[in-house]
Amino acid sequence: MSSLLTIALAVTISCVNTVEDQYFGGQNAEPVAKVEQKATSNNTLADLEKDPLYPYIDKQNKLVEKNGIQYIENEENILVLANKDYSLQPTYTPPDLVRPNVTFSFGNEQVEKAQLRKEAGTALEEMFKAANQDGKKLFAVSGYRSYKRQQEVFQAEVNSKGDKKAREAVAYPGTSEHQTGLAMDISSENQSYELTEAFGTTPEGKWLEENAHNYGFILRYMKGREDITKYQYESWHYRYVGKDAATIIYKNNWTLEEFFEHVKALQKKVDAAK
Repeated sequence: MSSLLTIALAVTISCVNTVEDQYFGGQNAEPVAKVEQKATSNNTLADLEKDPLYPYIDKQNKLVEKNGIQYIENEENILVLANKDYSLQPTYTPPDLVRPNVTFSFGNEQVEKAQLRKEAGTALEEMFKAANQDGKKLFAVSGYRSYKRQQEVFQAEVNSKGDKKAREAVAYPGTSEHQTGLAMDISSENQSYELTEAFGTTPEGKWLEENAHNYGFILRYMKGREDITKYQYESWHYRYVGKDAATIIYKNNWTLEEFFEHVKALQKKVDAAK
């Protein structure tokens, strides 16, 4: 009898995937979709609250519709999702903008784009320092951009390439991550400090792609995900989301949109379990 109980217990243990396996690739790891599908029928609320994505349920956009536009109300949220579907208010300015102590492509010039929100700026300093220690010299090119400045940038692109092409390359005013104060465009000397797709193939670009999550940043507009982000690949555009979220996103090779799709799916399970 005892041997039968031992076998049954061993089988039960072998079938359990830990939270770390599900999102961070443990030895029993399966694709996230499969793990979620298998777990839907027996997850209790207590189980769901242990999910690494659970803390981010409250970090989703809170929206209000005005004139057919979905405006974000919780704009100061570090995980705010500003894109072609969700717009920041034209009047929004981050309350805690600072100039990070990093190397800028334009030197010490005191301009709007040299700023980031304080938490993101501190993380950027740590990331640039680590890159420098690894022999990679990074240059910050463009951070915070006001709604008014985004209007100017967008209109210049329209004048140059037309409205359709402009919307593929430049965010419409209100939908730019730069207005959040959480994004920084980065380049290197070998790219003449320009924002080029080729930056992703440089030692500096490769270092960033492999290490940025350790400092809370993600490559925001990934190659091959244009149908999800609705923007072309931008090897230079890094967005601060915090170390924990950045690690989950990096390990799963997600975009920020995909991250929140999984958060939304978890919320549905949580609501059903209550």
